[in-house]
Amino acid sequence: MTEPRWLDDLEMRAWLGFVFTRDLIAAAVGRDSLRIANLTYVEYTVLARLADAPDHRRSFAELAAVLEWSQSRLSHQITRMEKRGLVARESIPDDARRTAAVLTPKGAEVLDTAAPAHVDSVRRNMIDVLDREQLAALADIYDTLLAHHRRAGDPHHATRVRHDS
Repeated sequence: MTEPRWLDDLEMRAWLGFVFTRDLIAAAVGRDSLRIANLTYVEYTVLARLADAPDHRRSFAELAAVLEWSQSRLSHQITRMEKRGLVARESIPDDARRTAAVLTPKGAEVLDTAAPAHVDSVRRNMIDVLDREQLAALADIYDTLLAHHRRAGDPHHATRVRHDS
């Protein structure tokens, strides 16, 4: 058995910085969204991905791929959001075995209320804290990490990143 490659101080600082800031920023944005629109961070994300789709609908497979979630997780989330009247399930006409998630008028109204506060919170909690050079570097870093994890055909890399918040 080979000896593990332990993280050095810089590597540990980078890893823990990512873990803690991701959790802190997501929690702060989520709290703001709940306070302003009674909408969780996850609900906002689902509504936004439906709103930017043609006819405000996506098949479950497409929505799961866009969100980078499992279809099981998506199905549970959609069930919770259906109970609130934010989304609906509809059969796909040309394939009765497939289902689409559709943004309801209530969901669109809630999203319209939440969006300005959401972007303000994202700015306040992340974007405006960084200067343009830092922001560009961070965007480049995330592009590299996302490409690494989305690499198709490599059994040693995840093809889907799971976001739990």
